[in-house]
Amino acid sequence: MAKWFTKRNFFIALSILFIILICIYILPVSIPIILALLTALLIDPLVRLAEKKFSWNRKLAVISVYIFILAILSFLLYYTVTRLIGKIIDFANAAPGYFNTLSGIWIDMQNKLFQYTDGMPSDVVKAIQTEFKAVFDSIRIAILDLVSYEKIMSLVTDVPNFLVSLIVYMIALFLFMLELPKLKNAVFEYLTESTAEKVRFMVSKLNAILLGFFKAQLLVSLIIFAVAFVGLLFITPKHALVMSLIIWIIDVIPILGSIIILGPWSLYLLVSGDIATGTKLAILAAILLVIRRTVEPKVMGSQIGLNPLPTLIAMFIGLKLIGFLGFFIGPLVVILFTTAREAGIIRVNFKI
Repeated sequence: MAKWFTKRNFFIALSILFIILICIYILPVSIPIILALLTALLIDPLVRLAEKKFSWNRKLAVISVYIFILAILSFLLYYTVTRLIGKIIDFANAAPGYFNTLSGIWIDMQNKLFQYTDGMPSDVVKAIQTEFKAVFDSIRIAILDLVSYEKIMSLVTDVPNFLVSLIVYMIALFLFMLELPKLKNAVFEYLTESTAEKVRFMVSKLNAILLGFFKAQLLVSLIIFAVAFVGLLFITPKHALVMSLIIWIIDVIPILGSIIILGPWSLYLLVSGDIATGTKLAILAAILLVIRRTVEPKVMGSQIGLNPLPTLIAMFIGLKLIGFLGFFIGPLVVILFTTAREAGIIRVNFKI
């Protein structure tokens, strides 16, 4: 038997294989539970503050904090969704008029095209008309594909899965908040005294960094909301507040963010003939995108103690590897590695 094939190495290889299988098969379906655990860890300082300030027991503090956070989120969602539904209904009622306007614009553009190409060779005119028609056909196909029956049915069939995941998340969050001290004690029972001390240092460091991470996200999102609100006050005051709130919520989506709202809005106004407003919205979208991509790494770096360059690299790699969650997991992995090295759990000391 080879020298390397020992009982210890066998169990290490078995543990690595077990972790890989968990990452492949278990983690993708456990995202609501993992998010609930992370949220419970984030909220735990608030629960402990309620216990200390009001002399409550753990259960009363958890119930109070849970209801408080749930009430705030419910109010924000209710206000935003109801206002958004109202705007969608208004748009649906006015849609026939919009389509008539677009048809008139299309006819007017065709007439202008015929005027501009008058006197040109017939082959050139046909080529221009063909390209012109191809562009608008592609736009029409894209719009029809976006509102196709298959897309709508796919979205509708995903609603029950989302509701189930949301219910599991809410229940798991409450239970994790209740059982968090017991879970921490159970983990420390399997650690030696020296390892437990390192882990405590690492956990305290992580708590401070995670708090800074979410403070940075909140700060950047508030900057985005303020700039969007001020910009929309000058562009379209009637919809400034509602659209700013929607942009604030949607902007958390990596890479795209506010472009998802302002891009189609600007394009519609440009096509419908309101060049001035459409251009202003496009400029506002560009400004918000620049703010998000330049301010976020710097703010996060200052709040969590990482340089802007590693923070930006971690965000980009996480986004490419995992997707939406990777945008947040990337910096957290860097934070975890840094704190583990500071705690002495991971030692990296070599020269080439």
